[in-house]
This record gives sequence, structure tokens and C-alpha cells, in this order.
Amino acid sequence: MLKKSGCDVLFLDGIAAEMSPEDFDAKLEAFKPDILVVETKTPVVKRHWAWIEKFSARMSAIGSSVRVVMVGDHVTALPQESIEKPGVWAIVPGGDWDCGLLDFIEAGCPKGVQPFALKESLKELPWIDRELVHWELYAKKNGNFRRTPGTYIMSGRDCWHGKCTFCSWTTLYPKYRTRDPIDVVNEIEFLVEKYHVREIMDDSGSFPVGEWLTTFCNEMIRRGLQKKVRLDCNMRFGRLGLDDYKLMRKAGFQFVLFGVESANQATLDRFVKALKVEDVEKGAKWATEAGLDVHVTFMFGHAWEGPAEIAKTVALARRLLAKGWAKTLQCTLTIPYPGTPLFKELKANDGLNTLDWDEYDMRRAITKTPLVSEDEIKCAIREVYRGFLQPGAIWHRLVTTRNLFDIGFYYRGIRSLIGHLVDFH
Repeated sequence: MLKKSGCDVLFLDGIAAEMSPEDFDAKLEAFKPDILVVETKTPVVKRHWAWIEKFSARMSAIGSSVRVVMVGDHVTALPQESIEKPGVWAIVPGGDWDCGLLDFIEAGCPKGVQPFALKESLKELPWIDRELVHWELYAKKNGNFRRTPGTYIMSGRDCWHGKCTFCSWTTLYPKYRTRDPIDVVNEIEFLVEKYHVREIMDDSGSFPVGEWLTTFCNEMIRRGLQKKVRLDCNMRFGRLGLDDYKLMRKAGFQFVLFGVESANQATLDRFVKALKVEDVEKGAKWATEAGLDVHVTFMFGHAWEGPAEIAKTVALARRLLAKGWAKTLQCTLTIPYPGTPLFKELKANDGLNTLDWDEYDMRRAITKTPLVSEDEIKCAIREVYRGFLQPGAIWHRLVTTRNLFDIGFYYRGIRSLIGHLVDFH
């Protein structure tokens, strides 16, 4: 949108481009930006503050001033914290900061915190300019894609449930909005034809359901795109039935990610997940029977859970793997990020171990857990990951291996498994 409005735009991802810090700074200095936009997250915000101060001073030293704008969920939750840091010109809070930046520039780049209204409709938004964002950097060196090149799209912002108390997106996107399903299919067809994309991950918090999903799937089938590209998405248990999953598989979907978090109903209710524990196994079974590869995520280290509750979650996760109802899974420590209801609840009740944002990177427990130790929590996570080595899990993986792409994916998975076991040691 900025490029179309007449701005000269440089999109720079130093990590994806495998640049050294020195090369990254040199590239920016040569571009001499009037405005520098930095998207930040809680675990790296302190590093970003230090870098912004240093870079702004260096630009001033060579006679080229730069106005730094920070965006993202952390500065949305705590805008005053960042606006007071040296070198920071403005904060553009909220999830639609792509639209907000255009409003910000057209308003003359005013200093300070610059809130803006969410777009009522996503229909007028352009497709991603793939060359501008160097899509090829993410297309192959990405363990999530079985077939390459792969890429990402978003059909909605962001989750149609939008109430989970631990989720940052609920503050960024308080209203769920979707693109037109035919427009999404048009973009997929464009990506297949122009860039020969073979796999697409829709990274909406939850892929649209209901009439939208039916229209989308039928259009994919009508155009024959399901034969040309593999689709992946995020979804929630408890909403779709076996026939819905079968339609998705027929339309080209092969990988579906579900957030479970816990096998304890009390925890799910406290998180406002609007999910029943029994829906997890039932939904995973249906999706698997339809031919979809199911990925589930769990969180450990909830303040109110003890050994018995943790054991239930471990048992559920391992059971899903053993029965072949989950091909892959991911476990994390509970991290209450600023801005979320969970963070506010824990902070108000002295339930946080630290407010040092550097520590919010999954290395240690941030939530105080009086009923269990951090070692017990990490031991439970390792026990879940060892579930991949159960005879049943290995057998189901062998009998459902379709091609060489699956073999390559599982090889990367073994390396990832070893890494997770080390991470939580």
C-alpha cells in the first residue's frame, strides 16, 4: 500500500536474508530512510530499543535524520513504555498497522502514539507484493513446508473465536474480518501460475468456517487447484464435523493446526477457549479420517495446575500420537504476554516471576506455579515429545507416508524433536 501511494519502500528482514548485523545496518544507511518501521515482540523489545537508539544516533551523525515507528502487539499493549525511549518517534498500535502506516504518513507523520480505527472491511486491501517482501527467502528454507516453494496468505484477521485470555491477537484484532473467498482463490491461482507455488499456509488465527469455507472449497475444486497446490491452515476444534473435513481435504487441504493448550476442562474454561476436552479427540479423529494431517499445540505451566492436571495433558497428547490422530505436535511454556487478560490477571495477583521482557522467550517459566516446580513442567514437556517414539506413533507415521516429500519432512521432524528435548532439559 505504501509503495502504491508513491513511497520508496525497502522491506528488510535481516534474519531471513542471513545478513550480519553490520551488513543490515549498512543496507539501511545506504537507503537513508525518512521513516523506519520496526515490528517488535516482547522477548526482543529491549534489544530493539537499544538498536534504535544506536542507529538513530549514527544516522544523525551523517546528517540524515530518521523517524522510527514501532508497531506490533507489545507496543500496542504498552505504548508509553516505548514512546519514551531515545530515538523512537511514534507508535502505531493495533493489528492493522499496515493500513495505519498509510494513514500515519498521509497525516504528516505526527509524533507520539498514533491510534487508528480498524478497517471495517478487508475487501479493498491489495494482495501481498511478493517481490517487495522477498517471498523467496521464506519459500524453501522453512521446515513447515513439505513441498516447496511454499508461501503464506491470510484470509482473515484474525480468529473468529477471539476470546482466549492468553492470546495477543485478541487485543490486536478485536473484530474478526474476512476477505472475499473468491478473491482468496484468485490469489492462490495467481501464486500457482506465476510463482509455481506448491504449498500455501493460510496464517489467519482461525481459517473461516461456515458458508465462507464451503464457497472457498467448492471454488478450489471447480478450478482444479486442489491438484496443483497443498493447503495448510489454523483451525479450532468443536466447530467442524467429519463432512467439513472431507470437503477441505477434497479442496486441497492436507495440514490443519489446532490449539488445545490443556486436557483439563477447568483450564480451558479459565482461558475462555469455548472448547470441551472430549471435542479434541473427536475432532482430531474426524480430521485424520478425512485424510488431513493434524498438528496440535499444548501449553504447560498454568498457575493453577498441579501434577495430576499436568499428567492428564501429557496423557492426552501422547494418546493422540499413539492413535495416529495427531501427526505432529508442539509444546510450550505458558508465557503471559503484556496486553492479554492472562497477563493482567497474573500481574494483579503477584503471579509473575519477572517483568524483564528478555525472559519472555520460553527459556524459563514466567508464571508462578506454586503446585509444581519448573523442572517438573519441563519434564512433562519432554515426556510429551518422547511420545513420537511410541510404537503406535511410529507405525501410523510409516503407514501414512505418501511420498519422498513426507520422508524429508519426517527427517526434519526428527532433528526438531532432538532440539525440543534439549531445549526443555
